[in-house]
Amino acid sequence: MNIHAIVLAAGKGTRMKSSLYKVMHPVCGKPMIEHVVAAVEDLAFHKPVVVIGHGAEAVMHQLGDRVQYAHQQEQLGTAHAVWMCREALENQDGMTIVLNGDTPLVQKETLNQLLSYHQERGAAATVLTAIVDDPTGYGRIIRDESGNVRRIVEEKDATLGQKKVCEISTGIFCFDNRKLFETIPQVSNDNAQGEYYLPDVLAILQEQGCLIGAYAAANPDEGAGVNDRIQLAQMENKLRKRINERHMKNGVTIIDPAATYIEADVVIGLDTVIYPGSYLSGRTRIADGCAIGPNAHILDSVISSRVQVSSSTVVGSKVPMNTIVGPYAFVGGEVQEWQNSDDSQAPKAQMTGGRC
Repeated sequence: MNIHAIVLAAGKGTRMKSSLYKVMHPVCGKPMIEHVVAAVEDLAFHKPVVVIGHGAEAVMHQLGDRVQYAHQQEQLGTAHAVWMCREALENQDGMTIVLNGDTPLVQKETLNQLLSYHQERGAAATVLTAIVDDPTGYGRIIRDESGNVRRIVEEKDATLGQKKVCEISTGIFCFDNRKLFETIPQVSNDNAQGEYYLPDVLAILQEQGCLIGAYAAANPDEGAGVNDRIQLAQMENKLRKRINERHMKNGVTIIDPAATYIEADVVIGLDTVIYPGSYLSGRTRIADGCAIGPNAHILDSVISSRVQVSSSTVVGSKVPMNTIVGPYAFVGGEVQEWQNSDDSQAPKAQMTGGRC
């Protein structure tokens, strides 16, 4: 079965109050769009299509030729954004996942479960839903008497009764690709926003007698988007917690996870202990049996086995085995593109202050 993916990333993000394009704001060391693309590129048989508009050059520079691009010059709604992908996808068979570029908590395992559920049910469309305590701001899942999905009602168009529904759309969908592009031209913009909503495709398909599925995510945060700096900080905190727990499950001791900052691409070996106040960033690689911190900042560096780094900064360097760095040392080599090559090519440590 052909699997396609569309990532919607054309919005202005005005509430961020920033000159930086919204999906380019970093979460745990990587732009939001990178987290989303990473979640879909291993699932899709073809390069994901990223819909760009405002800030297009920044996104294209970040993602390069890993993806295809579709341009949405005017932001006329999510259905309109998907319609911009028709040149690449409308004549293709298979399933298409559609998701937003500002949802860095989405996981490929969940998307894979959504795909499997959609295929097993033989649905024309399936929405990833979530049950939340406060559904304010989200589209509500409206079901019929049999429990089947009838439609999705956006917050601004919902009645008082519909606003009490706590099952919400995450904004992540799976479609039969041909049915998707056959149906979008039938979507109307007769709503409070005057936009063409992608969820309206589900209502049209349902009226045509097609099966509409709904798969509930185990973690409602996976579809959560970022609209302002407050939500950005919340997203950072949640993803940092997930990263720290992954390392602990893999044999790393973190003394105080709430006071430890590990970015998404950092690799840490078995039996390494991370003490509070440590910030591990970039493409850092830490081997087995190290003691990092307290108050260590390590950026784009290779830390060999049984190294201790205390109250010190290591930038773009390789620290040899059994070395003690600090306290109060700075180890700095030139930051070079060595991370994907043999470790022997890494810049050697240049230390000022402290001890080695």
